[in-house]
Formats: sequence, C-alpha cells, structure tokens
Amino acid sequence: MSIFLTKSHVHIAGIGGAGMSGLARLLSEMGHSVSGCDAVESATLAELENDGITVEVGHDASHLLGTDVFLWSPAFSASSEEFVAATKSGVRMLTRAEVFGELGATQPVVGLTGTHGKTTATSMMAHVLAASGNDYGRLLGAPVRGLGPNGHYGVDGLIMEVDESYGTFSLLHPFALGVLNVEADHLDYYGSFEALQQEFADIITRSKGPVVLWFPDEGARHAGAMSLKEVILVGPGCTYDVSDIEIGKRHASFRISGPQLNEAISLQVTGAHNVANASVVAALANELGVPSEAIVAGLRAFEGAPRRFQFLGTWRNADVFEDYAHLPGEISATLEAARAGGYENVIAIFQPHRVTRTLNIGADFGPAFDLADFVIVTDIYDAGEPNPLGVTGELVQRALSVPSQYVASLGDVVPALRENAPACDAVFFLGAGDVATVAHELLGEQ
Repeated sequence: MSIFLTKSHVHIAGIGGAGMSGLARLLSEMGHSVSGCDAVESATLAELENDGITVEVGHDASHLLGTDVFLWSPAFSASSEEFVAATKSGVRMLTRAEVFGELGATQPVVGLTGTHGKTTATSMMAHVLAASGNDYGRLLGAPVRGLGPNGHYGVDGLIMEVDESYGTFSLLHPFALGVLNVEADHLDYYGSFEALQQEFADIITRSKGPVVLWFPDEGARHAGAMSLKEVILVGPGCTYDVSDIEIGKRHASFRISGPQLNEAISLQVTGAHNVANASVVAALANELGVPSEAIVAGLRAFEGAPRRFQFLGTWRNADVFEDYAHLPGEISATLEAARAGGYENVIAIFQPHRVTRTLNIGADFGPAFDLADFVIVTDIYDAGEPNPLGVTGELVQRALSVPSQYVASLGDVVPALRENAPACDAVFFLGAGDVATVAHELLGEQ
C-alpha cells in the first residue's frame, strides 16, 4: 500500500539535501508526521524545524523510534548506524525512486525533466498554474521566489522537478511531461550517454498524457525519437514555434505560436536557455488547457530561481553573479546569456562538482568556456565522493582554450583575481558547490 494513502511517521536521513527537504515539507503538509537528520547543522535544518518538522544533527539508531517509513538521500551511507538499524527493524524502507513512483500513482504529476534547467522550469510552471487559479502542489530543489518553499501540497496535482540522477525517475509515471535537454551526466551510474538517453526515452514512454520536448537540443531530440510515444515539439519551426527572441542583461522576450496559442512572452530573467525553459512550460501548460493569459502572467511573474544568474553586487564596476551551472551545457548557456546581454569582458570562476563527473566529462568542459575572457578553476567540490586517483580541478583547467589559471583552494581565488585577471564588466561564480562563498570577500573590496 502506498505511504500516501495512510498517515505515517516518516523519517528521512539526509533531510538537509535540496530534494529531501522539499519531500519532507510535502509529506508534512499531506498530514504525515515527519522527522529527519543530517550530518551537519545547516540553515535548511533550521528552516525545517521552524516548519514543525523534527530534525536532529548526526545519525543515530534512536532516531528510528516510532518510525513507519524510512527514506534516505542518495548521499546517505548504507553502512551508517541508522540505515543498519532500519534494515533490522522491519520498518518500510523506500528509495527516492520508489517514493517518486508512489507519488505518480496517487496524484497527477506535471513533470519537468532534463539534465539541467529543471528547477527553473518547474518554478516557472508553478507560477503559471498559480496564475490559472489551480491548487497544485510542488516538489523541487529550491524555493520558488514569490510563492514559497520547495515542497507544498495541493489538491489538483503535483508539479515536480523530475530528477534523473541515480535512477530517481525510473519508477515515475507522470501525467504530463516537459523535456528540456539531455546532456551527458551521472555516467558513473548509467555507464554511457546512450543508456542515459534510453532512461529519458523510457519516462517519455511511461507518461500518461502530453509530452512536449525542446527540439533544438540534440540529446532531448534523440531521447524523444527513442521513445514509444508521440511527442510534441517546441522550438523554431516546430508545432509550437518560437520566434522574435530578444535577450537583454536582465530580461528576455519571445513569441510562441501553436494550437490555440499565439502570445508574446516577457521574462524577468535573461538567456536563450531561459527562453527554451519558458517555451516548454508554455507549450505544456497550453496542452493542459491553461488559459493563455495565465501562461503569459505566470511567466512574467517568475523572478528567477536561487543561484541561477543571481546578481550579487559589483566589484571594480563589474557586475558579479552566482550561477549553479556545473555541466558544460549549463556553463555555455550562462556565458552565452552574458554575451547576449551585452557583457563584453567576462571572467568565470568555476568549481568542478563531484570527482566522478570530473573524471567522466572533464575534457568536455573545454569548449563550454570559449566565451569567457579569463577563467579561474578551483579544486573539486567532492560532495563526499572518494578520490583514490587524486584528481583535481587542474584536469578541467588543462582542457580550456582561453586564458585560465588553476588554484588549489577557494582562499586563492580572490588573490588570483587581483593579480592576474584582466579588466572586466562581469564576474561569474559557477558551480553546484560552495564557490560563491568567496564572492563576499570580493564584494567587500571598494
């Protein structure tokens, strides 16, 4: 029986992770008793506690007292005291993939998927459906600016960021799906890019209702062709035609035309990648019967996702931004957006994320930085992964064709900028780790 059909005490190990904190909030609002723990204190734990969720720092078997269902994040070790105790106790244990599967079986899921852009597109869809007056819940990796936290229950269905990492979406049957892109990632789990594409093809096939897909992305296009379902194509010259694209420093606009839809869209965020995200959202919402005025208003209300082209301040008359970009396609998109917005001299500080990712696609980072004038690459944010080969961020730096420098620690970033960086009008801190923490030191300079 699904955990979502009866009220349960759910304990989540690794509750501080972005995806797990949203799940905790969603389950709590559904009426479940939720507790959780994480290895270290964090702002997320404090926020969850303020929301009425019991949290602990550290892992201990005693946390399982009264637990009916045990969930854990992918980063949580199976050798930990809690995991071992849960295995012996007989409580129901569910992976994230199994939880996603049960969510899709108990309520209609409107999903946005791809190897990047998921949080942004899901946030956009949340605004669109809110503007339509529907009461949809949401589950994604970051708060939705202007709406609320990353997990929320609604009676009409669930808007979900459909995560491909480590097979998380392998059991989900969405009602409707938007496919943004498919780029090589998590190859330590999937083994090959072809296997990853097949997993995307499979979730397209499993979708019960409409599937819209951004046609210009080659990986997404191939996944759609591999699926057993007819997909609806979005992009210039497609069923949903995208035209009149204009990109500014802090905004973008375009026109989308398709069945019963012909609207000019204005965004408060910049970049061709956000035009793609918004186009998929607009097309999917239209397929769901959302009125065009709600599509226009919802997308106009979207203020950007946290850590996505987020303006932090200025340094020596240069605008400073933080961006979560940690894959080659994401980095290219961010730098393309900077250039399209009018920035002429761009510096990028990049912190590679995960040892396995760096080893699997390190050389492919080279072309991603071609639009930067100068790049500083730091050491790897390992996210707890072992590093038996001793690989460093220098593997990425050696692949770059633009002027660049490798620094072994975050503490070396600001001195390197002072001493070696050329004059610039924009500085981007790129990565999914903690690279932007050094931005405060930089912004403290007058």
